Amino acid sequence: MPISPERLADIFVRLCETDSPSFKEGRLAALLKEIFTELKADSIEDDGSAIRTGSDCGNLIVRFSGSDLVNQPVFFNCHMDTVRPGEGVRVLRQDSIFSSAGDTVLGGDDKSGIAILIEAMRAIREDGIPHCPVEFIFTTGEEIGLLGAKALDHSRIRARYGYALDMDSTDNVITRAPAANRLIVTITGISAHAGLNPEQGVNAIQLMAKALAGLRLGRLDEESTANFGVISGGEATNIIPARVRVDGEVRSHNEAKLDSYTQEIKEAFSRVVDGWSDPAGLALGRPSLRLDISREYPAMHLNPDCPVIKRVQSAALHLQRTMQPLQTGGGSDANIFNGYGLETAIIGTGMKKVHSTQEYIDLKDMLKTTELIKSILTTA
Repeated sequence: MPISPERLADIFVRLCETDSPSFKEGRLAALLKEIFTELKADSIEDDGSAIRTGSDCGNLIVRFSGSDLVNQPVFFNCHMDTVRPGEGVRVLRQDSIFSSAGDTVLGGDDKSGIAILIEAMRAIREDGIPHCPVEFIFTTGEEIGLLGAKALDHSRIRARYGYALDMDSTDNVITRAPAANRLIVTITGISAHAGLNPEQGVNAIQLMAKALAGLRLGRLDEESTANFGVISGGEATNIIPARVRVDGEVRSHNEAKLDSYTQEIKEAFSRVVDGWSDPAGLALGRPSLRLDISREYPAMHLNPDCPVIKRVQSAALHLQRTMQPLQTGGGSDANIFNGYGLETAIIGTGMKKVHSTQEYIDLKDMLKTTELIKSILTTA
């Protein structure tokens, strides 16, 4: 039986309307276990990573052994979690376009990828077409720091390369993505009554504002960006704020630039805090600075001639299509898998305006990628 557009549409709606916000992917994982049991998967396992991620389930690894032993085994990755607002999702369909019927995200990021894998495998199994060994890796916590991928015991994965279904374009394959550093900056000042004795205080928010105002943020160069996107601090308008924290990141395709820009930010905060002065000598102490910097994920830079790229391009050619290499500024599970030594390219499903209540997707795009997945699994 060929790929069925309506069957793909039905399972996509069912997946989207099964809530799975980050840390609460368990209901979706249970549904996927049912579906892949019906499809007679050779194994379905929860990897037990919930104890490390805090989710209500672990990553799900599904295997089909396949009867085509000529083509190399391959894996596909999608994440099960969605961003908020993602609970109580109801899907609206207008012709071939799916969107949220309410004030939630649709969840096509990344449930469109999951639906595509299900329909591709259903079509293959029903037709009895030989296919290569394949693993599906459904991760938790991608949207909040790639947590599931980071907690995955990658020694469980038998295939040496694969694909993450997690972008928009259905005519490109992502071969390059940046590395990222996460920065948590905390400035501690001195609390005092803002009306009675403000001279005794040290305003942490004022110092933070001065430091942030002096930073280069946004697009730093053609392959690097920086941003601070979360801020918290203070207690009341009549209290000199004693503490403020900002969370940010630096991304770059170039490791030397990543280190250099991160150091630039560190020095900017240090200059402001170390340069604080109290000419009146009335403050009850000095401000202090804490900088916590960690690697969020490594860069992925795939050679255009490597097997994972050549295979998807060959599969596309079989469908009289092309897949052009593309660079992205985003991070995904693919960064983590590449860091494990598992070459992972990113292909798209057609998802649009993700991470917003205006998210939508066209069934025609999902069908294009379903055909591509089927071709990867069944052609040389």
